[in-house]
Amino acid sequence: MELILSTSPGELTLDPECQPKLPLDSTCQPEMTFNPGPTELTVDPEHQPEETPAPSLAELTLEPVHRRPELLDACADLINDQWPRSRASRLHSLGQSSDAFPLCLMLLSPHPTSEATPIVVGHARLSRVLNQPQSLLVETVVVARALRGRGFGRCLMEGLEVFARARGFRKLHLTTHDQVHFYTHLGYQLGKPVQGLVFTSRRLPATLLNAFPTAPSPRPPWKAPNLTAQAAPRGPKGPPLPPPPPLPECLTTSPPVPSGPPSKSLLETQYQNVRGRPIFWMEKDI
Repeated sequence: MELILSTSPGELTLDPECQPKLPLDSTCQPEMTFNPGPTELTVDPEHQPEETPAPSLAELTLEPVHRRPELLDACADLINDQWPRSRASRLHSLGQSSDAFPLCLMLLSPHPTSEATPIVVGHARLSRVLNQPQSLLVETVVVARALRGRGFGRCLMEGLEVFARARGFRKLHLTTHDQVHFYTHLGYQLGKPVQGLVFTSRRLPATLLNAFPTAPSPRPPWKAPNLTAQAAPRGPKGPPLPPPPPLPECLTTSPPVPSGPPSKSLLETQYQNVRGRPIFWMEKDI
């Protein structure tokens, strides 16, 4: 006799009493994998990359550029982010820094990785002032954009004062067009323009700085010709020419001169830079 089993869905039935009983052991459950889409992917907070912490004001240092040549590129990028300029020209300017001035200073923060180079947080340039041996001109003051408004600008300026005072200087000068109130809070006052010695030779002794005159030597006073004392010119022939008309009478009264020093306002200035932009000259005794 031949036995035929049909596996069609309608003919195959299983008796529940004959089904094998399987224990529901959680350890033996099959693994399920799920491939999430872009909007369903979540990252475990414990495995997220750590953000670089903000520099601590207590760990900042102030160092000259020429003593950290490995940071020249980073310093040039910091300045060019504020004032775009040829990279070669910027590096050349920074390369002129020396202890004899002009001198470029960097505000540095230690890198979170001890083996990496420090982070350039800020920059300022110091130059000697013509005919003022105890004064310095502060230029190119800049702080990294991401760190502004956190006290790093004040830290940089206070560090400049300590640096200059330790080297015998007693006054700082600077110019600004939009940070007047910031420098006012640091103790700066409106002052007069000064001339920085940008091209001072490294071999020029400090004792020779006073030899520069404050103004060119005066010329002999120019005298106007006395027209009334001259004889009337005569032509080659004929009667003499008529005398010249009389000079206008001198004014007996002059406009009143304002008494006292000129008024100074933080909103108005009479000075402009080479581009015609209004600037404020400020100074501070340190």
